[in-house]
Amino acid sequence: MSERHAEADWWVDTYRRAFPRLRSAVSVRDDGWAQRGGVDRVLTLACGRTYTVDEKVRAEDWDDILLEQWSDEERRVPGWVQKSLACDFIAYAYAPSRVCYLLPVVPLQRAWRMHGREWIGLYGQRRAVNPGYVSVSVPVPRSALISAIAEAMILS
Repeated sequence: MSERHAEADWWVDTYRRAFPRLRSAVSVRDDGWAQRGGVDRVLTLACGRTYTVDEKVRAEDWDDILLEQWSDEERRVPGWVQKSLACDFIAYAYAPSRVCYLLPVVPLQRAWRMHGREWIGLYGQRRAVNPGYVSVSVPVPRSALISAIAEAMILS
């Protein structure tokens, strides 16, 4: 789904709202270390600072964010919420409304470690059957996830 929307004009508009000093937003689509590490786009600001982003797109406006627990359930390949990623942010967008949540990866993954089992019990799991593998995700309500990310940013 994210590949289908990779060149959508609303991505750059979204990034400009988040980063007013944005100078470029380069799409990374060729296979390589960056793509395997979850980098779909490299953002460069006027000061030279760069951020890397993994783009996720949903076809409908749901009230949850699907956290991919297992990329391949049978082989126990970790999904993006629990594997090491090379990106700074997950840009999680809903195509119809073009609403995007810019989720910082480190606090997001810490929130998963803190609450993942609880979320599985509360919200269940969704399986997606793909050719040759099944991925498993947990639909966490946006408000619960945002609160958990904020909590995960407090180191005590």
